[in-house]
Amino acid sequence: MNTKYSDLINQTYYFPQEEFKLNKDNLQFHNIDLMKLVETYGTPLKFTYLPQISNNINKAKSWFRKSMEKNKYEAKYYYCYCTKSSHFEYIMNEAFKNNIHIETSSAFDINIVENLLDKGKINKSTYIICNGFKRDQYIDNIARLINNGHKNTIPIIDNYEELDLLQAQINGKFKIGIRIAAEEEPKFEFYTSRLGIGYKNIVPFYKKEIKENKKLELKMLHFFINTGINDNAYYWNELVKCIKVYVALKKECPTLDGLNIGGGFPIKNSLAFEYDYQYMIDEIINQIKIACDEAEVDVPNIFTEFGSFTVGESGGAIYQVLYQKQQNDREKWNMIDSSFITTLPDTWAINKRFIMLAINRWNDTYERVLLGGMTCDSDDYYNSEQNMNAIYLPKYNKEKPLYLGFFNTGAYQETIGGYGGLHHCLIPQPKHILIDRDENGILATEVFSEQQTAEDVLKILGYNK
Repeated sequence: MNTKYSDLINQTYYFPQEEFKLNKDNLQFHNIDLMKLVETYGTPLKFTYLPQISNNINKAKSWFRKSMEKNKYEAKYYYCYCTKSSHFEYIMNEAFKNNIHIETSSAFDINIVENLLDKGKINKSTYIICNGFKRDQYIDNIARLINNGHKNTIPIIDNYEELDLLQAQINGKFKIGIRIAAEEEPKFEFYTSRLGIGYKNIVPFYKKEIKENKKLELKMLHFFINTGINDNAYYWNELVKCIKVYVALKKECPTLDGLNIGGGFPIKNSLAFEYDYQYMIDEIINQIKIACDEAEVDVPNIFTEFGSFTVGESGGAIYQVLYQKQQNDREKWNMIDSSFITTLPDTWAINKRFIMLAINRWNDTYERVLLGGMTCDSDDYYNSEQNMNAIYLPKYNKEKPLYLGFFNTGAYQETIGGYGGLHHCLIPQPKHILIDRDENGILATEVFSEQQTAEDVLKILGYNK
């Protein structure tokens, strides 16, 4: 009978896969010996595999290059990194090895940009796309960046008042963009995005406030579909509407030459994940080209702002099953040595799924279990799927420790979870390891941050000043 955990995975999915394979009884991720990580650093453990950041950036660049060649698209492509996905310096250092650009969301982002400029990680030709709702500190910082000579800084106008606030602070002529307030999916809680300016208002806004203003140069139209870039009627309908706005605006504004299609590329969240990135890009580029050719306007330079796609697949978390609680005749709870609420907050907040696999004991028999975190909170658990709470793992054995891996967790989890701060029930933040690979393929690991101590937490709480 096929009763081993490895049999279960093999009969459910195509396995091994590009990033996952077995070495005897243990799982490997990008040829990283995960059990060796556990033996060296212990658990709970978070890690970042830095080369995957560059891998994904260069995949996207290649897809856009091929699509533009195929469609004879005579304009440029600019890959921007969406910083809010992960602001850490080690992420930026890896990402900006690849001649990319940057998208910001709030005031402190500009301080990071200035740090990157000072260290030579980016330069004066790097585009800085400034999104988000802008108030005093953000406006001040954007103005400082432009006034100090960074002319490729493009604040994206989110509301009418921002135009006046920026002009009051910035010396001389500067570039701007306008964000379209996309219509949300029909099942969404509200009809129109709170971000940006309505479709019908953009051309009148340009004519009234920008067209005759010698201080402003409109360079970019920006939109983002909240549900991401998906092959469905909703996405294609919104894309067509945005392209129509671009064409109408381009006819009024000769300086407009950039269309920012935002982020939204999905990342792998299951061993059964399927998404044809090249097809989607081909269709987007084709739709833009057809509309521009029919209107007899030049095709725009394309900007994207991929965040999760850039960093998500570089991250992982490893936990140990500490104990199994048999709560009734059907439910066995495997308790991990950390908390889902605090270390993978999206699993709790938005019911997000990550790839979850056993790290070891693949040749053991499996059982149906539930996964619980350490906090005294009823919501601190993990479901394998939104409508099915069953998880299958090698059978619990007190004498044979079991380790679990959650993969592609690199976007948002540290900032939403409150890196370096307080966590629910004062569960400590895990140790974090950086993993790199040199030109000879040799792996190197280093500790980015140690696990929080009681002293760290008490100091935040004001007990040890």
